[in-house]
Amino acid sequence: MTAKATTGRVTRRRVRTRANLLDAAFGVFAAKGFGRVSIEEVCEAAGYSRGAFYSNFDSLDELFFALYEQRAGLIAEQVSASLAADGPGLDVPAAVERVTEALLLDRDWLLVKTDFLVHAARAPEVARTLLEHRTRLRNTVADRLARAGGHTALPAVLGGIDGAAHAVVAAYDGVTTQLLLDRDVVRARAWLGRLLTALLTDGGAGR
Repeated sequence: MTAKATTGRVTRRRVRTRANLLDAAFGVFAAKGFGRVSIEEVCEAAGYSRGAFYSNFDSLDELFFALYEQRAGLIAEQVSASLAADGPGLDVPAAVERVTEALLLDRDWLLVKTDFLVHAARAPEVARTLLEHRTRLRNTVADRLARAGGHTALPAVLGGIDGAAHAVVAAYDGVTTQLLLDRDVVRARAWLGRLLTALLTDGGAGR
Protein backbone atom coordinates (compact mmCIF):
# COMPACT_ATOMS: atom_id res chain seq x y z
CA MET A 1 0.00 0.00 0.00
CA THR A 2 2.76 2.41 0.95
CA ALA A 3 4.75 1.53 -2.18
CA LYS A 4 1.71 2.16 -4.38
CA ALA A 5 0.98 5.48 -2.70
CA THR A 6 4.60 6.56 -3.09
CA THR A 7 4.62 5.56 -6.76
CA GLY A 8 1.43 7.51 -7.30
CA ARG A 9 2.92 10.62 -5.70
CA VAL A 10 6.10 10.30 -7.79
CA THR A 11 4.07 9.88 -10.98
CA ARG A 12 1.88 12.89 -10.23
CA ARG A 13 4.93 14.95 -9.33
CA ARG A 14 6.67 13.98 -12.55
CA VAL A 15 3.59 14.85 -14.62
CA ARG A 16 3.40 18.22 -12.86
CA THR A 17 7.13 18.84 -13.37
CA ARG A 18 6.86 18.04 -17.08
CA ALA A 19 3.84 20.32 -17.46
CA ASN A 20 5.62 23.16 -15.65
CA LEU A 21 8.70 22.77 -17.85
CA LEU A 22 6.54 22.90 -20.98
CA ASP A 23 4.70 26.00 -19.76
CA ALA A 24 7.95 27.75 -18.86
CA ALA A 25 9.56 26.78 -22.17
CA PHE A 26 6.58 28.18 -24.07
CA GLY A 27 7.14 31.60 -22.54
CA VAL A 28 10.90 31.50 -23.08
CA PHE A 29 10.64 30.31 -26.68
CA ALA A 30 8.02 32.94 -27.48
CA ALA A 31 10.18 35.70 -25.98
CA LYS A 32 13.58 34.72 -27.39
CA GLY A 33 13.02 32.18 -30.18
CA PHE A 34 14.07 28.57 -30.51
CA GLY A 35 17.80 28.34 -31.14
CA ARG A 36 18.47 31.26 -28.79
CA VAL A 37 17.35 29.47 -25.63
CA SER A 38 19.42 27.22 -23.36
CA ILE A 39 18.31 24.40 -21.09
CA GLU A 40 19.44 26.52 -18.15
CA GLU A 41 17.05 29.31 -19.14
CA VAL A 42 14.12 26.92 -19.33
CA CYS A 43 15.03 25.42 -15.94
CA GLU A 44 15.37 28.86 -14.37
CA ALA A 45 11.99 29.97 -15.74
CA ALA A 46 10.35 26.79 -14.42
CA GLY A 47 12.20 26.82 -11.08
CA TYR A 48 13.79 23.40 -11.58
CA SER A 49 17.29 21.94 -11.82
CA ARG A 50 18.93 20.42 -14.88
CA GLY A 51 18.29 17.05 -13.25
CA ALA A 52 14.55 17.65 -13.34
CA PHE A 53 14.85 18.63 -16.99
CA TYR A 54 16.76 15.51 -17.97
CA SER A 55 14.38 13.26 -16.06
CA ASN A 56 11.68 14.40 -18.51
CA PHE A 57 13.47 15.29 -21.75
CA ASP A 58 16.65 14.12 -23.45
CA SER A 59 17.28 17.45 -25.15
CA LEU A 60 15.90 20.90 -25.86
CA ASP A 61 14.82 19.62 -29.28
CA GLU A 62 12.70 16.94 -27.63
CA LEU A 63 11.09 19.50 -25.32
CA PHE A 64 10.36 21.81 -28.26
CA PHE A 65 8.84 18.90 -30.15
CA ALA A 66 6.62 17.98 -27.17
CA LEU A 67 5.62 21.61 -26.68
CA TYR A 68 4.56 21.98 -30.30
CA GLU A 69 2.51 18.78 -30.24
CA GLN A 70 0.80 19.85 -26.99
CA ARG A 71 -0.18 23.31 -28.24
CA ALA A 72 -1.07 22.12 -31.74
CA GLY A 73 -3.38 19.51 -30.26
CA LEU A 74 -5.06 22.15 -28.12
CA ILE A 75 -5.63 24.39 -31.15
CA ALA A 76 -7.16 21.49 -33.10
CA GLU A 77 -9.52 20.79 -30.18
CA GLN A 78 -10.53 24.46 -29.99
CA VAL A 79 -11.30 24.57 -33.70
CA SER A 80 -13.27 21.35 -33.48
CA ALA A 81 -15.33 22.69 -30.56
CA SER A 82 -15.91 25.97 -32.37
CA LEU A 83 -17.21 24.21 -35.47
CA ALA A 84 -19.39 21.73 -33.60
CA ALA A 85 -21.77 24.24 -32.03
CA ASP A 86 -24.29 24.68 -34.85
CA GLY A 87 -25.92 21.25 -35.08
CA PRO A 88 -26.30 19.58 -38.50
CA GLY A 89 -26.22 22.81 -40.47
CA LEU A 90 -23.46 25.39 -40.42
CA ASP A 91 -24.01 29.03 -39.59
CA VAL A 92 -20.93 30.22 -41.47
CA PRO A 93 -20.60 33.75 -39.99
CA ALA A 94 -21.14 32.51 -36.43
CA ALA A 95 -18.74 29.57 -36.89
CA VAL A 96 -16.11 31.84 -38.46
CA GLU A 97 -16.35 34.22 -35.50
CA ARG A 98 -15.82 31.39 -33.02
CA VAL A 99 -12.88 29.97 -34.98
CA THR A 100 -11.12 33.31 -35.33
CA GLU A 101 -11.46 33.84 -31.58
CA ALA A 102 -9.89 30.43 -30.94
CA LEU A 103 -7.07 30.81 -33.45
CA LEU A 104 -5.97 34.41 -33.17
CA LEU A 105 -5.84 35.31 -29.49
CA ASP A 106 -2.40 33.86 -28.78
CA ARG A 107 0.39 35.68 -30.60
CA ASP A 108 2.97 33.81 -28.52
CA TRP A 109 1.70 30.57 -30.05
CA LEU A 110 2.14 32.04 -33.53
CA LEU A 111 5.76 32.93 -32.71
CA VAL A 112 6.50 29.42 -31.45
CA LYS A 113 4.69 27.86 -34.41
CA THR A 114 6.73 29.97 -36.85
CA ASP A 115 9.95 28.88 -35.14
CA PHE A 116 8.82 25.29 -35.50
CA LEU A 117 8.04 25.84 -39.19
CA VAL A 118 11.55 27.18 -39.85
CA HIS A 119 13.06 24.33 -37.84
CA ALA A 120 10.95 21.78 -39.75
CA ALA A 121 11.96 23.21 -43.13
CA ARG A 122 15.53 22.07 -42.38
CA ALA A 123 14.66 18.76 -40.73
CA PRO A 124 12.50 16.28 -42.71
CA GLU A 125 11.62 14.19 -39.65
CA VAL A 126 10.32 17.29 -37.88
CA ALA A 127 8.50 18.40 -41.02
CA ARG A 128 6.48 15.19 -40.89
CA THR A 129 5.10 16.18 -37.50
CA LEU A 130 4.15 19.63 -38.76
CA LEU A 131 2.46 18.15 -41.83
CA GLU A 132 0.54 15.73 -39.63
CA HIS A 133 -0.73 18.60 -37.49
CA ARG A 134 -1.79 20.59 -40.53
CA THR A 135 -3.53 17.52 -41.91
CA ARG A 136 -5.40 17.07 -38.62
CA LEU A 137 -6.46 20.70 -38.70
CA ARG A 138 -7.68 20.42 -42.30
CA ASN A 139 -9.47 17.17 -41.51
CA THR A 140 -11.24 18.83 -38.59
CA VAL A 141 -12.54 21.53 -40.94
CA ALA A 142 -13.34 19.03 -43.71
CA ASP A 143 -15.26 16.72 -41.36
CA ARG A 144 -17.41 19.61 -40.18
CA LEU A 145 -18.11 20.77 -43.73
CA ALA A 146 -19.01 17.21 -44.70
CA ARG A 147 -21.52 17.00 -41.84
CA ALA A 148 -23.06 20.23 -43.08
CA GLY A 149 -23.45 18.82 -46.60
CA GLY A 150 -27.00 19.24 -47.84
CA HIS A 151 -27.49 22.12 -45.40
CA THR A 152 -24.66 24.46 -46.43
CA ALA A 153 -23.51 24.71 -50.07
CA LEU A 154 -19.84 25.38 -50.82
CA PRO A 155 -18.58 27.45 -53.76
CA ALA A 156 -17.86 25.11 -56.69
CA VAL A 157 -14.55 26.86 -57.40
CA LEU A 158 -13.03 25.31 -54.27
CA GLY A 159 -13.37 21.86 -55.77
CA GLY A 160 -15.23 20.26 -52.90
CA ILE A 161 -14.75 19.78 -49.18
CA ASP A 162 -11.01 19.05 -49.22
CA GLY A 163 -10.36 22.13 -51.33
CA ALA A 164 -12.42 24.25 -48.95
CA ALA A 165 -10.46 22.93 -45.96
CA HIS A 166 -7.15 23.74 -47.69
CA ALA A 167 -8.42 27.24 -48.46
CA VAL A 168 -9.40 27.83 -44.82
CA VAL A 169 -5.93 26.86 -43.55
CA ALA A 170 -4.23 28.92 -46.28
CA ALA A 171 -6.26 32.00 -45.34
CA TYR A 172 -5.30 31.53 -41.70
CA ASP A 173 -1.61 31.25 -42.64
CA GLY A 174 -1.70 34.47 -44.63
CA VAL A 175 -3.52 36.55 -42.05
CA THR A 176 -1.41 35.35 -39.14
CA THR A 177 1.81 36.17 -40.98
CA GLN A 178 0.65 39.77 -41.13
CA LEU A 179 -0.39 39.60 -37.48
CA LEU A 180 3.13 38.67 -36.45
CA LEU A 181 4.42 41.84 -38.10
CA ASP A 182 1.81 44.47 -37.23
CA ARG A 183 0.55 42.93 -33.93
CA ASP A 184 -2.98 44.09 -34.73
CA VAL A 185 -5.15 41.23 -33.45
CA VAL A 186 -8.42 43.10 -34.01
CA ARG A 187 -7.60 43.78 -37.65
CA ALA A 188 -6.35 40.22 -38.20
CA ARG A 189 -9.52 38.73 -36.73
CA ALA A 190 -11.67 40.97 -38.91
CA TRP A 191 -9.72 40.09 -42.06
CA LEU A 192 -9.79 36.37 -41.36
CA GLY A 193 -13.51 36.55 -40.71
CA ARG A 194 -14.15 38.27 -44.05
CA LEU A 195 -11.89 35.89 -45.96
CA LEU A 196 -13.39 32.73 -44.49
CA THR A 197 -16.96 33.95 -44.90
CA ALA A 198 -16.28 34.85 -48.53
CA LEU A 199 -14.54 31.52 -49.17
CA LEU A 200 -17.27 29.39 -47.64
CA THR A 201 -20.28 31.28 -48.98
CA ASP A 202 -18.98 32.38 -52.38
CA GLY A 203 -19.27 35.94 -51.11
CA GLY A 204 -23.00 35.62 -51.47
CA ALA A 205 -24.17 36.11 -47.90
CA GLY A 206 -25.65 39.47 -48.72
CA ARG A 207 -27.53 38.49 -51.88
